[in-house]
Amino acid sequence: MIEVRHLETLLAIRDGGSLQEAAERLHLTQSALSHQLRDLEVRLKTSLLNRRTRPARLTTAGLRLVALAEDVLPRIRATELELRRLSAGRAGRLHVAIDCHSCFQWLMPTLDAFRKDWPEVSLDLSAAFSFAPLPALARGDLDMVITSDPVPLEAARYMPLFAYELVLAASTQGALGASGTVEPAELADQVLITYPVDRSRLDVFTGFLDPAGVEPAGIRTAELTPMIVQLVASGRGVAALPSWALEEYRNLPGLRICHLGAGVWRTLQAGIRAEDAETPYMQAFLEQARRTCFETLPGIRRAD
Repeated sequence: MIEVRHLETLLAIRDGGSLQEAAERLHLTQSALSHQLRDLEVRLKTSLLNRRTRPARLTTAGLRLVALAEDVLPRIRATELELRRLSAGRAGRLHVAIDCHSCFQWLMPTLDAFRKDWPEVSLDLSAAFSFAPLPALARGDLDMVITSDPVPLEAARYMPLFAYELVLAASTQGALGASGTVEPAELADQVLITYPVDRSRLDVFTGFLDPAGVEPAGIRTAELTPMIVQLVASGRGVAALPSWALEEYRNLPGLRICHLGAGVWRTLQAGIRAEDAETPYMQAFLEQARRTCFETLPGIRRAD
């Protein structure tokens, strides 16, 4: 019943002090403005302007609508501006979840660089270690999921970031990996140290052990990469990690790094909703992520 133009009219009358001044502010004739005001009074069945005074003054009902206008109109204009920015691809929301502990090494610099170029995009980051991120993506709770284990979803598209080799960290206290290579059966008597993630989301199982039907002697978890590395170097177990995540520890005493069989390569991908695939800021983020990764991560290669 009450329209935006009605609120703008009442605000102009209050600010202008007269119908003539209000009409000029709204680029209307005084007759058109008076007609619009009377139409609203008929709709509301109440008088909004005391026409007996000189100049005419807003009634209590009119002033109440002016208060509404002061609250609503700025919000409408801000939303219109935001929608124009959205349509131009300059503004939006990018809530990212990562499905790998070691991704922080390159993701944080990517976010910092992206934020400088796209300040109007709302960024948020969460670790998807304790929940299923892909259903959250489909629901719209997330806008992007970084994962090496994509699940086919009709609502999602996966964009490759880079390929990386999964390697094994072992202790030099034993002979395991001394030849530079480890086969699945050699891990049957080993304690495997992993991040606290369900095994269905761990590359060492899905890409190496499970296909060979091999189960490690035990599984131990640790939250942080440095902790995992120290446990391995002290002979507490072995760990399969991305080669770039182990690069800074290659000269650590007691640590040996070797290939898994003929080489286990995985592709890190960004899952996004299909309707967002061509969004300018989404494409810009993916380009920035690839650029940052190839500038900072050793041993990776372009995904096929």
